[in-house]
Amino acid sequence: ASPPALCPHGRTRDLEALLAVVRGAREFIYVSVMEYFPTTRFSHPARYWPVLDTALRTAAFNRGVRVRLLVSCWPHTDPSMFPDLRSLQAFSNPAAGVSVDVKVFIMPVGNHSNIPFSRVSHSKFMVTEKEAYIGTSNWSEDYFSSTSGVGLVVSQRVPSGRPGLLTVQEQLRRLFERDWDSRYAVGLDAQAQGQDCAW
Repeated sequence: ASPPALCPHGRTRDLEALLAVVRGAREFIYVSVMEYFPTTRFSHPARYWPVLDTALRTAAFNRGVRVRLLVSCWPHTDPSMFPDLRSLQAFSNPAAGVSVDVKVFIMPVGNHSNIPFSRVSHSKFMVTEKEAYIGTSNWSEDYFSSTSGVGLVVSQRVPSGRPGLLTVQEQLRRLFERDWDSRYAVGLDAQAQGQDCAW
């Protein structure tokens, strides 16, 4: 739970749970979030807060974990997020075995533009080969320190005798890959060349 002041005894703080999942990954980390800022968002002046950004970079560099980040892009997206996303993308170095890919997810508006705050992916989950994290917080400092939120970590195993059952981790991996491979997921280079955040 978050913020820490509201986390009762015996529960893991939301940020600690999330970081434990990142640290446990050995093959891949797929993240789908609405916002990603290695800073505060709502305090003035803003403060640098590299906790999650550093965890992803460390996983990619030190352990060779493949990192993919899918971030929502819509008319209300703060454009100051893009330099942070490009910085993370630039960390990728395939020749050195460092794999970090970033895309933005642009949900088509169609004839639904009159429905406010609806044509955006509000996803806030992460999946690795071992675990899934599903939360309520965007990835910036304020959400973990001063707003109420909760996260759930799942490490499910298929029960014997039920070989066709998909674990939560596998379902989220498939969901992530569906969105990542869809035409609505746009690389940062394409976004920089004039693709706005609304279709």
